[in-house]
Amino acid sequence: MEACPRCFGALHADRTCATHGAVLPWRPANVPGPDELAAVLLDTRVPVWVPWPLPSGWLVTGFASVGDAGTGTRAVAVALSAPGLLRGRADLVLVAEEPGIGLGAHLAGLPGPDPGAGFDSAAPHAKLAVGGPRASCGLAVPLWAVPSGPGRAAFVGEALGDWLWAVLWPAEAGVLLMEATGLLDLREPGLAVDLPYGPLSSRVAVRP
Repeated sequence: MEACPRCFGALHADRTCATHGAVLPWRPANVPGPDELAAVLLDTRVPVWVPWPLPSGWLVTGFASVGDAGTGTRAVAVALSAPGLLRGRADLVLVAEEPGIGLGAHLAGLPGPDPGAGFDSAAPHAKLAVGGPRASCGLAVPLWAVPSGPGRAAFVGEALGDWLWAVLWPAEAGVLLMEATGLLDLREPGLAVDLPYGPLSSRVAVRP
């Protein structure tokens, strides 16, 4: 069921949210696999980022998007799980989105729709190399830690003209971002990457 990307609340028949007004619809993820990836890649206007090479033990756990057939996909969320620092597993969601969509800010626990002025006023907390059809060789994207909701850590930057968000659960899992030395844009034509899939993440399967 389609929902508001800024709160995951139900949409009215005219695709308006009672809180946020007119929005593009959030399309939650289904069980991850090659078919779900192909569906996201079909009409996306934003990157579909995955850490690459994937650190040991990391799994892809879902693809979700914001948009429709008329507008194309304007935001993509890629969920991953990683070995936890002490026990269990940690969650990471990478979001590429056009300004104003609000998905990344919502996952980060911010009022949104964007990170707000001054988030990049200090030195960046991380840098990731990015690659893909529109990236220059050696392009490094700076990411800044931003205040986030309880139980998570959130970082944001700008890559290829779109917001790039990295949101991790639990909060101490933020250090796992250092394991991801680079990001690959799966839109690259002819790209053949054998992704390891895990169970569907509840972070991107939210339905109203």
